[in-house]
Amino acid sequence: MLGLLLIAPTVLVFCAVIVYPLISAIYLSLFKIFTPTLEGTWVGLDNYRELLTKGEFWTSLRTNLIWTVGTLSLQIIFGVGMALVLHQNIWFRSLARSLILFPYFISTVVAVLVWKWLFNDLYGILNHFMMSAGLIEFPIDYLGTMPNAMISVILVGAWKYFPFVVIAVLARLQSIPDQLYEAARIDGAGPIARFFDVTLPQLREVLVVIILLRAIWDFKEFDLIFLLTGGGPVTSTQTLPLVVYKEAFSLNQMGMAAAYAVIMMLIMLVFMLLYMRRTRTEGS
Repeated sequence: MLGLLLIAPTVLVFCAVIVYPLISAIYLSLFKIFTPTLEGTWVGLDNYRELLTKGEFWTSLRTNLIWTVGTLSLQIIFGVGMALVLHQNIWFRSLARSLILFPYFISTVVAVLVWKWLFNDLYGILNHFMMSAGLIEFPIDYLGTMPNAMISVILVGAWKYFPFVVIAVLARLQSIPDQLYEAARIDGAGPIARFFDVTLPQLREVLVVIILLRAIWDFKEFDLIFLLTGGGPVTSTQTLPLVVYKEAFSLNQMGMAAAYAVIMMLIMLVFMLLYMRRTRTEGS
């Protein structure tokens, strides 16, 4: 009884913030609901049937996957590379390790405002520097045309979240025994060979967990994309979270928005199951 009493507050909070919203979303997805009044009629699975037959869903899903794969790939490349640099005995290493966390801790709104100023095609400093250096003749519209908009969003997302990869990889690098590198040097392995034969195998487990976690978080990313492009130009960078917002608050179709959210949950559930299976395997 004491154990039940101690865990009861946690269970209540979990039910209030996870279970109840989840059940409510599934319930709402079975209705056609007008958002301002929350009045609607029962339609059963019609929302899901309409959703799966709409081209907007598949286009947004494809955009979602492009965004997730693109930004996650850059996060892994930049994160592992920076972790390897910060693992070396360099000057101001402690300061550099602190500064590298800056993008991850800064507010998304502040970061987006700065990047939109850099990307601006009229007075943006990026276009100014490139034109001054003779790299381009005319300003580039980074956020208003494709594929510039998608590339820009992916780059900003990678910049914002790659410090998480740095933290996790750096922690693993510090636990790799030096004897492995000494043995590799004795065998005549150079820096590149030591990376692929010693470092990368030791990082494999933590990289799998990082990829699964970041895939879940990147797939449901809303605020960064919404603030940068709003899903534009037209719907070129519109991901599923933005569709949920549009259906609920622009088109006032709360039932359809809930159906989109449930489909998103099912997709992310696959990543979550893979993550749980991986962590359970490591624990055993």
